[in-house]
Amino acid sequence: MTRRTALRWLAWGACAVAVAGMLGGCGGDEAAPDRGKPRRVALIMKSLANEFFKTMEEGARKHQQKDPTRYELIVNGLKDERDVAGQVAIVKQMIVQRVHAILIAPADSKSLVPVCKEAMDAGIVVVNIDNRFDDEALEENAAKIPFVGPDNKKGARTAAEYLARKLTAGDEVAIVKGMPNAMNGIMRKLGFEIAMSAAGMKIAVEQTANWHMDEAEKVVTGMLAQHPGLKAILCANDNMALGAVAALRAADKLGKVYVIGYDNISAVQKDILDGNILCTVDQHADEIAIEGIRHALDILGGHLNPEQTDYKETKVDLIDADALKRKAEPKAPETK
Repeated sequence: MTRRTALRWLAWGACAVAVAGMLGGCGGDEAAPDRGKPRRVALIMKSLANEFFKTMEEGARKHQQKDPTRYELIVNGLKDERDVAGQVAIVKQMIVQRVHAILIAPADSKSLVPVCKEAMDAGIVVVNIDNRFDDEALEENAAKIPFVGPDNKKGARTAAEYLARKLTAGDEVAIVKGMPNAMNGIMRKLGFEIAMSAAGMKIAVEQTANWHMDEAEKVVTGMLAQHPGLKAILCANDNMALGAVAALRAADKLGKVYVIGYDNISAVQKDILDGNILCTVDQHADEIAIEGIRHALDILGGHLNPEQTDYKETKVDLIDADALKRKAEPKAPETK
């Protein structure tokens, strides 16, 4: 190749890079096409049954339907949140299908890290949503995966501090935990503990119910038998709060023991209005999905460097009876 020909090739390459940069857009929801085809984004959730994740899926689908040519959405989830191996298999399937991005709410904060690293090594953008990966597991697998989601410790602490105002220092309380290796459950338990300790409450017992209502009912039934003086039960999600309500009803203690939950699924809202559950925490599952998708598309479009975007926090709100009543009030007509 002559020197003149080489210079021509270099000039052509520079033009191609410049054109590609202009086609990439800038920020927001935009994603550059892959040979004329939309990006393929896989949303992999912990559950297909839990109402929280149904809301997450609805939010993702509504976002994608606003402009179907921007990206294709593939939704997957588990029938049972405890099926960690099943979720690993789904990620492997998405690797084989060569999706462009994976948004994952992991069933286990440690066990899903290796397969997500495998996806990254295959050139797939991975964004962790809702339940944060364990820092040590990420370090062990040399994986840097951005997280989009709420501060679970802050949300749980807010609810527990609200509860503390209804109690007296020295009162006995119980904590119903989520799955042991789920970071969101760990952080919620920690938030509960911090608030209860600061208010001078006695945490009489802590036990896991693995996010399930039926399991929580059995766990709380046992707690009430062993600790009849309990004044409150702090549950790491709403399904378990519903299980606690069932146990209290069977023990004729409904309304005599405070219950708090987490997630603001519609199934708990009547119990909140009826006074069976004191409060819950809304972490806006639909917005978590949307922000996660935006994050993935920005990385695919070259607008974000995943190595430099560690954590995007989404909001949490305390929901009690007053908040539900305000939301149900008809909005006043706009005046011109």
